[in-house]
Amino acid sequence: MAALLVVAVAGSAVAQEVARGPVTNLPLPRYVSMKASEGNVRRGPSLSHRIDWVFKRRDMPLQITAEHGHWRRVQDRDGQGGWVHYALLSGARTVLVEQDMLTIHARPETAAAVVAAFENGVVARLGKCEPEWCRVSSGGFRGWARKSALWGVAPDELRD
Repeated sequence: MAALLVVAVAGSAVAQEVARGPVTNLPLPRYVSMKASEGNVRRGPSLSHRIDWVFKRRDMPLQITAEHGHWRRVQDRDGQGGWVHYALLSGARTVLVEQDMLTIHARPETAAAVVAAFENGVVARLGKCEPEWCRVSSGGFRGWARKSALWGVAPDELRD
């Protein structure tokens, strides 16, 4: 029984090491946003790799899944992605609204006053996150939205 516990703890430590990027030592996967208004997405981590498509939306939330030198493998909410140069990315957090006419509340509770409604596909700045709610802002409106209706924040993520 003790040997099994040691193996389980060692396996957990290895899993934690694997969950860190080899270049930045930051967690993988993690969320970032597009700093540029346009960014080439390549098949591999170098300028010699073919461009598969171009992301054309500044502040679009993306998930980094791998690192190699100055390159980050990213994917969007649809799972589409490739390799992007790190200079095109920002640590500023944004989210994508995944529900049409998502109600934004004054406080993190369903009974709170509704201050706005965001359409499906709206990109919003991400603020504080509690277990089920996140503070978001877009178009001059700010308030609290259900975390489950947002892409770009992990379900168990808490932010101050």
